[in-house]
Amino acid sequence: MQIRCPMILQFLFLVLLIAAAGLFAKNISKIRRNILLGRDLDLSDQKGLRWMNLLKIALGQSKMAAKPIPFLLHLCLYVGFVIINIELIEIVIDGLAGTHRVFAPMMGSLYNFLIASFEWLAFLVLLACVVFLSRRNLIKLKRFTGTEMTKWPKSDANYILVIEILLMTAFLTMNAADAKLQFANVEHYIKAGSFPVSAFLQNILPNDAASLIAIERTCWWFHIIGIFAFLNYVPYSKHLHILFAFPASYYGSLHAKGKINNMQSVSNEVKAMLDPTFVPVQTESPGRFGAKDATDLNWKNLLDSYACTECGRCTSMCPANQTGKLLSPRKIMMDTRDRITEIGKNIDLHGKDFKDDKSLLDQYVSREELWACTTCNACTEACPINLDPLSIIIELRRYLVMEESAATASLNTMQSNIETNGTPWKFANSERANWTN
Repeated sequence: MQIRCPMILQFLFLVLLIAAAGLFAKNISKIRRNILLGRDLDLSDQKGLRWMNLLKIALGQSKMAAKPIPFLLHLCLYVGFVIINIELIEIVIDGLAGTHRVFAPMMGSLYNFLIASFEWLAFLVLLACVVFLSRRNLIKLKRFTGTEMTKWPKSDANYILVIEILLMTAFLTMNAADAKLQFANVEHYIKAGSFPVSAFLQNILPNDAASLIAIERTCWWFHIIGIFAFLNYVPYSKHLHILFAFPASYYGSLHAKGKINNMQSVSNEVKAMLDPTFVPVQTESPGRFGAKDATDLNWKNLLDSYACTECGRCTSMCPANQTGKLLSPRKIMMDTRDRITEIGKNIDLHGKDFKDDKSLLDQYVSREELWACTTCNACTEACPINLDPLSIIIELRRYLVMEESAATASLNTMQSNIETNGTPWKFANSERANWTN
């Protein structure tokens, strides 16, 4: 294959590639650092079942199927964008070596099939993005709104859809110009690939070779630079779920829905009170009962916050939210992510011992939100990748009860009734079955 671009362009491509990869690695390492600021948690059990959950939930998107139309559109977007970017391998090699369609000679007719498949997938991605933009901005579905959906979250979703439309348009336009150059037997543009979708664009392109080369090269550079930019936009965006959905699904809870984990230190105390012969398992003394700040949560809670895609399915299924209460499980996830990100930035600026006198509780999540939760687990059940807002709510409420003795009056009354009467209601235990009469 002949060289088709000056050496300076190959060098420029190499610099862009290294810069994009380096910046992405740096940003991801910061996010990993932030996640590991959480409490330790051992989730190394039942690896086979965890891998099955990853394949079924994250890769297979089984829980998305609860809403068939969004599922099919998201599947087009997901599969199309991932598979199309397999071509990125060829683009990188061409950019570094100065070649053009380097895989075509070695793959033969298979190459034509792949390029044709990529084109149809690009069309499906375009279609899905247009529909998703319409759902957000024209139809204005209710679950895309809420107090937490401020200007940035709304814009973030639109930006990524527009970026994908531009990338797919550049890809198809590049192929259309390439096909016309191949047909005209222009040097370096060997006959390779099949172009069933971009063929419709060829009629609107000019016929002279110089203009076609300019269009093809412009779209080629726009496509690859766009991918590099997209790569480094993701760590700042809710679209980090593209990567983090996989570990979040792998490390998801394997317990029955709604099971609340006991604190081992508290369990030991209760068992010792009930059984004087009980010998407790040695555990580290908790620095704090429950969670006041994001660093009091475990690392899985923090991973979940970064994996959240802000789709709003959790909030739309929350009975407290449906009845007008302040609680939004999506907001809990977003607040947790924002707080641990703020802590990470403080570490970068001031060192790991810096304290900003702020906390997740009160500064981000209000007590009214926490006590509105019924612990029904509808949010976790609705989440497409099994994220668990409820566990964060439980830990924050544990802190209120066990550290501040700040349970609500109704909860204190219920606990007092259970202690004295054996029932949550204010009547004697002997009368608890009177309702049957």
